[in-house]
Amino acid sequence: MSAIQRPRTRMTGVQRRLQLLDIARQLFSLRGVDGTTIEEIATAAGVSKPVVYEHFSSKEALYMEVVTNEYRELLTRITDSLSGDDSSRVLLEKAALALLTYIEDCTEGFRILVRDAPPSQPEGTYSTLLTKVTEQVEHILADEFSRRGFSAEDGSIYAQMLVGMVAMTAQWWLDARHPDKRTVAAHVVNLAWYGLTGLRKEPGLRDQMAAPATEQ
Repeated sequence: MSAIQRPRTRMTGVQRRLQLLDIARQLFSLRGVDGTTIEEIATAAGVSKPVVYEHFSSKEALYMEVVTNEYRELLTRITDSLSGDDSSRVLLEKAALALLTYIEDCTEGFRILVRDAPPSQPEGTYSTLLTKVTEQVEHILADEFSRRGFSAEDGSIYAQMLVGMVAMTAQWWLDARHPDKRTVAAHVVNLAWYGLTGLRKEPGLRDQMAAPATEQ
């Protein structure tokens, strides 16, 4: 599949830059940064290669800006969903739904984020974004765990698990798209929340719980 060549139109500098970002986003999502050339971006935009270089010093610089924009958009959506005075369960529901909605609205951007990110910009990686989200989830769980007599360290562990579960489910849903996002979010929170309510303070593995073998 190739990008559709668009007719040359007169644009302001800002309009042209936004157009190039949009086209690059589509091509990077489809082919990755290594599989996309400046020439392809220029052709799709209906301009010459020098015009692209007037706005971006290199393909890598263009790619970094695309990644940064997507990273900020997704982080903002999730951060906003985790803000407020709602109950812990409702906040988890909102966060799961925010991630799935971003995938629905910005599919190309999410493909770019989960595929790769420029080595020179570690802050733009999906894993870094998940780390920031985990910190927020850990804060939300703090009160729940304290009320139930669990330690802060336990809260950190379970925040990692919750975010990891939602992140992997989101990557699966990127292509599956069935069932709908609200149903998927409901199932994720169902597993997460009712798993949390049944936690043991001192969990153990089954082989640890078994009676020790008699020494010979």
